[in-house]
Amino acid sequence: MTSTSDNRPFETVSEAKAFGGVQGVYSHASAETGTEMTIAVYLPPQAESLAAGETLPVLYYLSGLTCTHANVMEKGEYRAACAEHGVVFVAPDTSPRGEDVPDADGEYDFGLGAGFYVDATQPPYDQHYRMRSYVERELPALIEANFPVDPARQAIMGHSMGGHGALTVGLRNPDRFRSISAFAPIVAPSLVPWGEKALGRYLGEDRQSWREYDTVALIEDGERADHLLVDQGMADDFLVEQLQTHRLAEACKAAGMEAMIRLQEGYDHSYFFISTFMAEHVRWHAERLKA
Repeated sequence: MTSTSDNRPFETVSEAKAFGGVQGVYSHASAETGTEMTIAVYLPPQAESLAAGETLPVLYYLSGLTCTHANVMEKGEYRAACAEHGVVFVAPDTSPRGEDVPDADGEYDFGLGAGFYVDATQPPYDQHYRMRSYVERELPALIEANFPVDPARQAIMGHSMGGHGALTVGLRNPDRFRSISAFAPIVAPSLVPWGEKALGRYLGEDRQSWREYDTVALIEDGERADHLLVDQGMADDFLVEQLQTHRLAEACKAAGMEAMIRLQEGYDHSYFFISTFMAEHVRWHAERLKA
């Protein structure tokens, strides 16, 4: 199902048939993080009948704090929708991992599992924590080299910390990603405890350098997205202190940028919430990827 490029070592961890397609888990040595990275890739059934040179659209999913590639793969319920719409689904890990990767013992919101999709500039994190470059450059090149995906038809989405990642990566690369969506994203990390802790330790105390990793700041500084969808549960315990979705709505309104920001009554921060609306997000992206 995959073809290995000689200059991009790529190993199959597992593959299983699902909804007529193939759910795979793969690993590779990352030049950006200096570690082995693991990714989940779902190939819809349409991949089996592609003619030579034909490709499919691709949707990247960035996960939240404490997660790996496995959380959305096991609980996200995206495969039926991806199979229906012919979309490749790619879910990388949330941080570099390994014995030499610095961590913060007992801190779930920093270190392993909490890369925040930044390129760290502060030691000891600057050597391995290069998740921005990994997601923006290395991962897409790897996927394009090994799967039948169309680099002109890419979209990105994520949850919580990964929602922050999807929004910032998408806004910084508007020519690459046709659409962006998020579940319960951290929209203004410069102004909330999770973000202040992570950005301060990864990037240092110069808050100006944080702005390229802050969705609200990016919009204030002129970045725009043509297609943006956000779902936020109103029973989310993190909404008031950490997520502050209202700041995104206010920034979009002030910038005259259209965005669909939906507040969902009764839903929390969990994958019960994500799985409820996942198929709708996949369909929404598919419509824009095929346009």
